[in-house]
Amino acid sequence: MEYEAVIGLEVHAQLLTESKIFCGCSTKFGAPPNHHTCPVCLGMPGVLPVLNQRVVEFALRAAVATQCRVASHSRWARKNYFYPDLPKGYQISMYELPIAQHGHIDITVGEQQKRIGLTRIHMEEDAGKSIHDPQSETSLVDLNRAGVPLLEIVSEPDLRSPEEAGAYLRSLRAILQYVEVCNGNMEEGSLRCDANVSIRPRGSSPFGTKVEIKNMNSFRAVEKAIHFEIQRQRAALKSGEHIVQETRLWDADREVTRSMRSKEHAHDYRYFPDPDLLPLVIADEWIDRITATLPELPPARRDRLVRDYGLPVYDAEVLTARKDVAEYYEAAVRAYPAAPKAISNWVMDSVLRLLKDEKLDTALTITAWPCPPEHLGALVRLIQEGSISGTIAKNVFAEMCASGKTPATIIAEQGLSQVSDEGALTGLIVQVLAAHPEKVAEYRAGRDKLMGFFVGQVMKASEGKANPQLLNALLKQHLTPE
Repeated sequence: MEYEAVIGLEVHAQLLTESKIFCGCSTKFGAPPNHHTCPVCLGMPGVLPVLNQRVVEFALRAAVATQCRVASHSRWARKNYFYPDLPKGYQISMYELPIAQHGHIDITVGEQQKRIGLTRIHMEEDAGKSIHDPQSETSLVDLNRAGVPLLEIVSEPDLRSPEEAGAYLRSLRAILQYVEVCNGNMEEGSLRCDANVSIRPRGSSPFGTKVEIKNMNSFRAVEKAIHFEIQRQRAALKSGEHIVQETRLWDADREVTRSMRSKEHAHDYRYFPDPDLLPLVIADEWIDRITATLPELPPARRDRLVRDYGLPVYDAEVLTARKDVAEYYEAAVRAYPAAPKAISNWVMDSVLRLLKDEKLDTALTITAWPCPPEHLGALVRLIQEGSISGTIAKNVFAEMCASGKTPATIIAEQGLSQVSDEGALTGLIVQVLAAHPEKVAEYRAGRDKLMGFFVGQVMKASEGKANPQLLNALLKQHLTPE
């Protein structure tokens, strides 16, 4: 029997506010344990929460950007459960009346586009963090994270493969970064994802038994965990086993999921309206102000780059995955509008690789680019005009990033200008051909692939400065029998 997967993702995005959702404690990452706490986030008796308006604004930005319907009235709820890192014994969240519902995100997998529905977006507070030291008989609790504002974004079960899940998660992160409400750093826990996975006979309507997967801290981990779980469930059903509704953890070292606990149902949490917080009322004017301030979002920007610059869809998707990278690219094109595709190649290859090597790609916005976009545009102009070769350009780029100098300055200081003098190149060609008469004879006998050998030898003799186009033309002239 053929099975198909049914996948839904629950994403928790930490909002980029300076203070927590119901108190004034800092949300800054990396503080000493229990340093950013107060009686409110410690759950002391008698304290009252005070809603951070900035949290609501960020939730509205995410809701509008994902085409959600914003509720005029929403309500806070208490989600009751016991765990040592939840000092109040309940989490303030939303249940029956979330702030937004029924949005969507469009994804592209291969060349296929698909719309993924959003069930709901709601705000809630984060819990603390339990630290289990295998060398000790005790566990520790750090409550710095308790009360940090989160958005929970729940997708419809519209995903059918690990690749679609990865594309959805990347698209969602890009949107949250574009509207500047979450930095999307999965390694620091700023973006966390739980996957609900089931399988059913292909073509049938009823859903199978759902299994939740936790503990995934990268896009790749999400895809691998879902792939493993699909295969595990298929093997279980084929052998006559029943799938149990449960929560499983992703073991990244062994690349398997393993059972953690039976899956709770909503009624297990005994949700009820929070008596300390008033219902939330959102005026239409507030939504209109939010809508007017949103930037151009990734799908629209991608389509514009394809339309205005003639880029392949793949290039446009890579460049628009981050707002700051897209703006860098367009600034470089403004500096040299004649070669948008060549500039795209440089950004996707050299620039993004350098950002990764320097670990600059983990920030929400890169403020100190190693190479200003205007310098990159000027470098591509010099290549296109034949002033330097592509090989030399890579060395110039490295020096640009290290020194901050313009490409023209580096080329002048190091004497890197491309040799385009026909007489000088002819002299080098004559020397190379005279040094390899047997290769010349083989080429003239039909071994056309030897052209690369001759180009390499002349390039070596010219210290990489020979004009490639002129060099190839002159070589063909000298290698063609008279």
